[in-house]
Amino acid sequence: MTDTLTPARPARPARRTLGSIAAAAALTAGLLGASAAQAPQAHAAACDGTTGVTVVVDFTAVGGGIETGCAPGDPASGLAALTGAGFSYAFHPRFPGFVCKINSLPTTCTNPTGSAYWSYWHAQHGGPWSYSNLGAGSYNPAPGDVEGWSFGAGAQPGITAP
Repeated sequence: MTDTLTPARPARPARRTLGSIAAAAALTAGLLGASAAQAPQAHAAACDGTTGVTVVVDFTAVGGGIETGCAPGDPASGLAALTGAGFSYAFHPRFPGFVCKINSLPTTCTNPTGSAYWSYWHAQHGGPWSYSNLGAGSYNPAPGDVEGWSFGAGAQPGITAP
């Protein structure tokens, strides 16, 4: 006896199903990026200087060291470079767009008017750091650029741009 109410559906190719899952994951990540982002698999070294964007995060003031990662390709913003290099971030709950935590540090968000915050920097490989005049969500780094983050009173990252 066959069920006449439910017609048989042909099996979908695995490639199509996996593509749909990847598209849904990318959409979800884009929606989460509006308020916070989870880090993808970390890339533990600087980019080669011509492709991708190197990201340096100085955790010294919050009990860590200095970490470097590579965001492959051409990230659309400083926030995309940060997550592409394997770091997570969270915005301050009262100040949307203001990064108050990177990799869950510091444990408590500080106000942007406080004496300690995540400052955002740009450089060329081996060059001097320049304080960003744009927020990380508005800045579009070019492949080969170096992005820097440092927690404290606005001091640049503690290493030369790799």
